[in-house]
Amino acid sequence: MEFAQSVTLENPFVRLEPLSEAHAGDLAEAAVGLETAWYTSVPAPSDVPVEIAQRLRRRDEGSMNPFAVRRLATGRIVGMTSFCNIDQPNRHVEIGYTWLGIETQRTEVNTAAKLALLTHAFEQCDAIAVEFCTHWHNRQSRAAIERLGAKLDGVRRNARIMADGTLRDTVMYSILPHEWSAVRRGLLARLERY
Repeated sequence: MEFAQSVTLENPFVRLEPLSEAHAGDLAEAAVGLETAWYTSVPAPSDVPVEIAQRLRRRDEGSMNPFAVRRLATGRIVGMTSFCNIDQPNRHVEIGYTWLGIETQRTEVNTAAKLALLTHAFEQCDAIAVEFCTHWHNRQSRAAIERLGAKLDGVRRNARIMADGTLRDTVMYSILPHEWSAVRRGLLARLERY
């Protein structure tokens, strides 16, 4: 199976649905209150339709497979995530462009979503590396990636010019196939608490 193939991923906690315009209303509600996070890219509620269109355009170009994240406990769409920077010939993919509404942060949702994505990447798509990247200053994201069990690959200095003109240092992590079994056990153990 290829990383860009349209698929719905589900476990007892979340359903990752192929992103569509139909998710715009719930995503706009989930984005409320996230406007102050300068180091990450979360659309303002009014900009959610534009963000969906951009992700769907990247999907059509083959570089992204975007998902809406549905929390099964409530039935609501609570954020977005994606397979991105897809390199199918080399079986590399990044999990990124993830944001979750405030009410779902530090809950089972991120762990369950990452479990679904990683399981698909390693067990259905035969990935040889799954990567994660985040802003140097996004300590919350860095801690979450490290809790997954991803290993630090390095920091790419001045990797991107941000919308406000500041320069972003990007912290890069990855999980390799031989690490997947231990990472999977760790994620399942964390989900047993919920």
